[in-house]
Amino acid sequence: MQLTSLIARLQPRSVYGSQADRAVTGIAFDSRKVREGNLFVAVRGTQVDGHDYLRQALEKGASVIVGEDAGAVKTAFDSKSGVVPGVCFLTVDDSAEALALSSALYYEDPSHELTLVGVTGTNGKTTVTTLLHDLFTGMGYKCGLLSTVEIRVGEEIMTATHTTPDAVGINARLADMVTAGCTYAFMEVSSHAVDQRRTAALRFAGGVFTNLSHDHLDYHKTFRAYLEAKKAFFDGLPKAAFALANADDKNGPVMLQNTAATKRRYSLRKLVDYRAKVLDNSPQGLHLQIEGTEVYTRLLGRFNAYNLLAAYAVARELDVDAEETLVALSRLRAPSGRLEHVPDPAGSLTAIVDYAHTPDALGNVLETLESIRKPGTGIVCVVGAGGDRDRSKRPEMARIAAGATRWSILTTDNPRSEDPADILADMVEGLKSIPHRTRTLVIQDRRSAIERAVELAMPGDIVLVAGKGHETYQEVKGVKHPFDDREVLAEALKTRTHVN
Repeated sequence: MQLTSLIARLQPRSVYGSQADRAVTGIAFDSRKVREGNLFVAVRGTQVDGHDYLRQALEKGASVIVGEDAGAVKTAFDSKSGVVPGVCFLTVDDSAEALALSSALYYEDPSHELTLVGVTGTNGKTTVTTLLHDLFTGMGYKCGLLSTVEIRVGEEIMTATHTTPDAVGINARLADMVTAGCTYAFMEVSSHAVDQRRTAALRFAGGVFTNLSHDHLDYHKTFRAYLEAKKAFFDGLPKAAFALANADDKNGPVMLQNTAATKRRYSLRKLVDYRAKVLDNSPQGLHLQIEGTEVYTRLLGRFNAYNLLAAYAVARELDVDAEETLVALSRLRAPSGRLEHVPDPAGSLTAIVDYAHTPDALGNVLETLESIRKPGTGIVCVVGAGGDRDRSKRPEMARIAAGATRWSILTTDNPRSEDPADILADMVEGLKSIPHRTRTLVIQDRRSAIERAVELAMPGDIVLVAGKGHETYQEVKGVKHPFDDREVLAEALKTRTHVN
């Protein structure tokens, strides 16, 4: 990336210092990661302001500085003597957007070389993006994936650290996909990513809205702000793209209000562009009718009917043959940690691990399990709530679990920096309206809670461990300790000493 190209792309308010054209060797927004000849973009974060670290970036060898605080940038320029000669200082209106634009330019706009589809919503993002990746891969296309669970570049698989990576990471991975020969890419688009402009410079072929419910109010503060962040993704789609929304969610029409993209809707209840009907929902999977054609799938639950229909609709919007799509759809499996079955060696229990960590998601999973459980059996649910996150959903999750199960066990999730006892106290508040409180236990240690759930389960019961899904750690006091619900549940099933 050349400096002259960068200035042309960013269109800065002002430029100080040397404008002599030269190659920029890399991009950083963390001063500790700056290398000689790099561009440093000073971004205002929720905890740290990059403008406070301009001097450190210069000392590390940054050759271009970008910031929106004109005073801080001018001060750094005026005091740069003796640090790095020939530095160029740029001021912009929005540093976060400048980071996205710079990243796209540095990696040669990889989203323009791919058919890129973004999926947003409270629940279902990971499932829909993974289904799309597996669907198109199954039809012979080489694809990339950016999801909460993992990043896939063709055959290469990497563990993800965020739902949506930072702007530099997104473009770097998309560039890897282009190099690997991928033609399609599917990514989750979180509300944080939209609000922080991480996806600002990407060209999307289409966007999908799954649903909207209570989540991330610790960051957005109000539900309206959360909704507006999701909507902004669709507002930014180009005219050549498609915008696909769940018509059965009351916020679906809102997402499409101001988009320039072609508007499309999918539904299980309404006469819209793409329709499906659940013919049977059993432990073996869903039997659906999609656009008048019957298809059997291995996924469970009515909410997965929406996810499958969304994947089908995307394929059709991308001009894939309907019959070919349905055949490939019937071969798909659920993503890791989403209604994932853990075998019981004794064959006595049905054990499930799911990522449900919002009230709506937990309710959907419990509704699905209720619809497939056999008469005379029940559900035992282990559920927690994360620390340093929206506190208001904690009592609601406890209330939902206690009201829909034979036994519910409240426990830790990822406490992070919070005291687990305080989190559990918030959850217990939700039990005041539940009459059978004797059927709810509070066990702070998550391993012990899972083991207790297996002990309490009667033959034929379903044991659900909710909240962490695919995660392989538990974060306590800022430290991530190895912990995998699937492994712990499998051990508890294996060592179960008796059958009730």
